[in-house]
Amino acid sequence: MSTTSTPAATIAKQRGSIACVGLGMTLGSHLGPLARSHIEQSDVVFAALSDGIVEMWLESMHADVRSLQPYYGEGKSRLVTYREWVEVMMVEVRAGRKVCAVFYGHPGIFAWTPHEVIKVARAEGFRAHMEPGISAEDCLYADLGIDPGRQGCQHYEASQLLFCQTPLNPAAYLVLWQVGLVGDRSLKRFATGPEYRQVLVDVLEKDYPLEHEVVIYRGATLPIQQPRIRRVALRDLPATDVTAEETVILPPASALRPNPVVRERLAELDRAWAAMMQTS
Repeated sequence: MSTTSTPAATIAKQRGSIACVGLGMTLGSHLGPLARSHIEQSDVVFAALSDGIVEMWLESMHADVRSLQPYYGEGKSRLVTYREWVEVMMVEVRAGRKVCAVFYGHPGIFAWTPHEVIKVARAEGFRAHMEPGISAEDCLYADLGIDPGRQGCQHYEASQLLFCQTPLNPAAYLVLWQVGLVGDRSLKRFATGPEYRQVLVDVLEKDYPLEHEVVIYRGATLPIQQPRIRRVALRDLPATDVTAEETVILPPASALRPNPVVRERLAELDRAWAAMMQTS
């Protein structure tokens, strides 16, 4: 009678997995039941969180929570840090463990590591999943009363407007992320100064008047907090401190322009449809 054994590497692949979940923005109140289940049922939890209170709350759900914050370093490229995050998580996945990685908001929005670690895990044959969370964008719509479907809404990482020739639509909302880091090409800095924001204003001035009102927004992260909302003229943005956690919103600067040619084409289709209905 012969027996066969399953290699340890195969067993690890059968069991090893990673789930990247979002905590939402406000502590406790935004965590969904599926994200909580991933946290509680994992073997190890990695936390990409900068708030000690949030980490303590996470530790109440799991005994093995490992902070990823120590991988940051002064003068160290954030991309190097994020690659280290991927590798430290994959070490546990390859060992056959169920890994959960926890991120603020939605793990797939303005977060390089979750997309990368899922790609790497799947390429190596492991199970990988992203569980969405309530993002800063979701909170922004609610707190500022914005309906993105009414006039349209465009989102850009602020530095993209400086590094690339990006067309803007001033008839729609413009949401700019990470204005506090605008213009940083080193990925080693955690803030840039007013001179960098002036370059951003110079780019925006091509489509928006300098007196146009901009909104500086930060959502609440604790239940006892209120969202922080400031309004300044575009010309005053360089002299206004903006943190990396704040988002800058430019409301529409012009009305939507009707397209008479397409409207008439649709009207012809409507008339043909109405005539067909009358004869049917």
